[in-house]
Amino acid sequence: MDLNQIKERFGIIGNDPELNRALEIARQVAGTDLSVLVTGESGVGKEVIPQIIHQNSPRKHGVYIAVNCGAIPEGTIDSELFGHEKGSFTGATEARKGYFEEADGGTLFLDEVAELPLSTQVRLLRVLQTGEFLKVGSSKVQKTDVRVIAATNVNLQGAIANGKFREDLYYRLNTVPIHMPALRDRKGDIYLLFRKFALDFADKYAMPAIHLDDAARELLESYRWPGNIRQLKSVAEQISILEHNRLISAEVLAKYLPSDTEAKLPVKTSEAGADYLTDRDIIFKILFQLRQDVDALKQSGSNAAVQHENAPLFISSESVQSHQTDEDQVFNQEEDTYLEASDAPANFSIQDVNAGLIRKALEKHNGKRKAAAAELGISERTLYRKIKELGI
Repeated sequence: MDLNQIKERFGIIGNDPELNRALEIARQVAGTDLSVLVTGESGVGKEVIPQIIHQNSPRKHGVYIAVNCGAIPEGTIDSELFGHEKGSFTGATEARKGYFEEADGGTLFLDEVAELPLSTQVRLLRVLQTGEFLKVGSSKVQKTDVRVIAATNVNLQGAIANGKFREDLYYRLNTVPIHMPALRDRKGDIYLLFRKFALDFADKYAMPAIHLDDAARELLESYRWPGNIRQLKSVAEQISILEHNRLISAEVLAKYLPSDTEAKLPVKTSEAGADYLTDRDIIFKILFQLRQDVDALKQSGSNAAVQHENAPLFISSESVQSHQTDEDQVFNQEEDTYLEASDAPANFSIQDVNAGLIRKALEKHNGKRKAAAAELGISERTLYRKIKELGI
């Protein structure tokens, strides 16, 4: 199949060169048994690549199994992948085949492969190298002939450096790398995708399709789409069902997106410089939140002292430009962070900003720390520690 046939068969919309490159590599490698590693942010559609490879390979009449490694508890992942013998652990009332045995002669897609525990990574490396595996609780070596395609939204080089992913497994999986571009890098495809989702939804529920005016289309294409295609589809469906007017203005569209200020912020990526972008993202959020808080104080008639009435509020360029590798550093920059503020109370500290920012994120997400951490651009572990340190 050529690219146009692949797009038509798998419902792929867009003509972005990076997207076409990813599809072309998938088509070319399909006829081999080489391992493939698909990378890209969450929501970019990585799952379509293994389907294209399988359906265009000699294994297309074999089994295709997709496994979300992040959704399987660590205690049962070995059993799920490699099977187990009866009585091998509590609850193993009968022998069970694993995915590697079930997919013999076919293709196994391991999504979120970076979530595999190290002990399972060792087992996976062995089956990739030799085609051999052991069921849990068995000493009998079994053989399997499986094409493995893996995917992740994690920077595996960083995971290797942190001791969370085996380097030998990385090189075994990464025989053929395929990168799926983020939606914000496919600006020419954004409106096409939105129209498809809107038309599909209208057809499904027998209602008129929504349309965007020029200003709304411009907003749609300039937005950063941190959730990528998944978020775009969700927005199209929300507007389709909630708005009575079928012609959508920029003002209406903006209600379904985070603020325009946030929309223009850098986002976390798996590419080089990701730490720098994440740090700067948090700094800008702190500045934005600080201005909001100070505006609220002014409006309420606060008598808080301020300095340099017309001077801008800013953070030193050194702290913004430094390529930090630890996200916690953003929360510990008091020496490098200073205010020459028209709007900053004299007793305002960066801890106050951090605590307020964290509280607002928790309130916004009804106390869900995982969502709040994502909003702040930090890990959930770091958020837990900051909540404890700041006494929130």
